[in-house]
Amino acid sequence: MSFLSVLFGSNTQQNSSVRVLSAEEFKTHIENKNVQLIDVRTPREFKSGHIKGAKNIDAFSGNFNVEFNKLNKEKAVFVYCRSGSRSRQSANKLARMGFTEIYDLKGGILRYS
Repeated sequence: MSFLSVLFGSNTQQNSSVRVLSAEEFKTHIENKNVQLIDVRTPREFKSGHIKGAKNIDAFSGNFNVEFNKLNKEKAVFVYCRSGSRSRQSANKLARMGFTEIYDLKGGILRYS
């Protein structure tokens, strides 16, 4: 199994600058604070409801890198999606782009209340 993980990567593999937070931890970190809060779902999903103060940057958009490069890479960034898959992928991509402090909402907005 570890050989396959090396070849194909592991779903549990995380970059050291990415921290996965429970819904409660995520809420505590962003509530009443000026943070870089990013919803990586599609614009249609975003319009159907999102966390207050979030900015929408679609994980599959051709503008993903352009939009994220407008943000401060030294400041914490909080990402979420519907169920956690896109935000996990996005968080790892952000780490490769040079962001140093990334928080990912475990289970996505479905777990957020």
